[in-house]
Amino acid sequence: MGQPLDEAGLDTIFRTARSYNGYTDAPVTEADIRAIYDLLKMGPTATNQQPARFVWCLSQAAKDKLAEQASGSNAPKIRAAPAAVIIGMDREFHEHLPQLFPHVDARPWFADPAGREVSAFRNSSLQGAYFIIAARALGFDTGPMSGFDNAKVDAAFFADTPNVKSNFIATLGVGDPASIFGRLPRPEFEQFNTIG
Repeated sequence: MGQPLDEAGLDTIFRTARSYNGYTDAPVTEADIRAIYDLLKMGPTATNQQPARFVWCLSQAAKDKLAEQASGSNAPKIRAAPAAVIIGMDREFHEHLPQLFPHVDARPWFADPAGREVSAFRNSSLQGAYFIIAARALGFDTGPMSGFDNAKVDAAFFADTPNVKSNFIATLGVGDPASIFGRLPRPEFEQFNTIG
């Protein structure tokens, strides 16, 4: 069993971490996103299916292309951020299971396309959460968002991989504290939990 994180580590990942609307000028490099991915890929997914497909928008051209598909105030956030990422989901993830889950042929478990899409969505969402935690653990901040046109993002970024569809997107960088509001309320345990 691993050792609990200290208070500073818990603050970094959860308690004082925030979703940011704006960032400092600190860059995000390819080495940074590789380090984030190398952490997030270690998070569990069902049958190690790893269905998330990430498009890392580091260039201004890529960020502008993504911003064109975003709604309202999200477009300028994407354009101004050091980086943005599309968290997609591969609905044919089961074709990679011989590599990722080699001790048994699990592909027949996902023969139903509708069930496979549900699994791809659920597990790519998990991987998107791991992305947020990994980024925070490495000193970065994120601004996850769903205010965009999925079909247009898919056409713009996944046209050559039609089995991949967008799940959600996020900005990435070193957060500017001036870009956020006060923390919103969080419920106490008794409000949303039961013990059987």
